[in-house]
Amino acid sequence: MGTLTYDSRVTASFDDRILAHLQTVIWAKLRRGESFPFTWTDPMRSGLGRTSVWLSPHVSLSFEYFGGRQPRLNPGWVEALTKAANSPAGLTIVPEPEAPAGTT
Repeated sequence: MGTLTYDSRVTASFDDRILAHLQTVIWAKLRRGESFPFTWTDPMRSGLGRTSVWLSPHVSLSFEYFGGRQPRLNPGWVEALTKAANSPAGLTIVPEPEAPAGTT
């Protein structure tokens, strides 16, 4: 389980594989100077089922991974997450589509 820390105050735990895909999408948008919402659910935290933050190039964000190896990225999932991030609702974790043959 990796950790995303937003503005040194909000932390969220994600599987390293999910976190690597989120990082790819988030950094691409922030690199272009785009701000956008990110919403996730955290059923493990008592009383807090959903969190939303406004991601901006001007707010600190860090990604910490439990594992030492970079997970292999599924281009289809990066595309699906990017589509979500570009929607009015903003980035949410969508199900991972099957990777094309030969990319897993």
